[in-house]
Amino acid sequence: MRARSLATFGHYLILCVLAVVCVFPFWWTLVTAISTEGNVFAFPPTFWPRAPSLENFAEVFRAIPILAFFKNSVLIAVCTVFWKLALCSMAAYPLARMHFRGRKLVFGVILATLVLPSEVNFLVNFITVTKLSLVDTYTGVILPNVVTAVAILLLKQAFEEVPQDLIDAARVDGASEWIIFSKIMLPLIAPWLATVGILTAVEAWNEYIWPSIVMSKPDEFPLSVGVLYLRGTFGSSTRVIAAGTVLTILPTLAAFLFTQRFFMRGMDGAVK
Repeated sequence: MRARSLATFGHYLILCVLAVVCVFPFWWTLVTAISTEGNVFAFPPTFWPRAPSLENFAEVFRAIPILAFFKNSVLIAVCTVFWKLALCSMAAYPLARMHFRGRKLVFGVILATLVLPSEVNFLVNFITVTKLSLVDTYTGVILPNVVTAVAILLLKQAFEEVPQDLIDAARVDGASEWIIFSKIMLPLIAPWLATVGILTAVEAWNEYIWPSIVMSKPDEFPLSVGVLYLRGTFGSSTRVIAAGTVLTILPTLAAFLFTQRFFMRGMDGAVK
């Protein structure tokens, strides 16, 4: 019993350390954004705001059109989530439930894309977007992210967990493959769809490099790109930059907290 208690204590200790490591950067940024006095880069760092005020946040709203950037980010994130769920689910279903020649080869090629470095993807995607005349458009930002191997892999696993007897019964009743896919399979894997949707939304919201490559019109920048204008406008005001960073993080943090239940269900498995 004592050995088990020590092992449990060790597990909780490791989890607490990991929690502190993960939370500290956000907490330090929040303290910096709220504080108006003290050395930002002092060591040891300050863990509580000094002379707290919301003036830095007000300065962000005065310096950049943050609401317009927010609207652009919402548009990009929503469209990316919708098309990724639609296309990746339609790609995963035949790989999981249909038997056709070359299925394993197709799935292997999809998995092989995971080993490609991101720099190669940027080059190929930019050439493709340029050839399609999609530079400086939201479509150019969204299109390369609507199909990913990870999403297909997760949804394929979800489809494979649905009992085969349920599909056979639907086919005996005369249901077409589209009806089986849209009316039976998708509702059953809803937690998995929620998981992929949450991960996609966070990724699309936080993405900086690709939108900054494709977009050149400042009024169409997403929040992750537009907030970096604070670095040029307030090069010496780390507190204002920290306030802008907090405003960028808060929407995704709130969305995850409200959808955590669906996320955990999807990670554990949707179908019992």
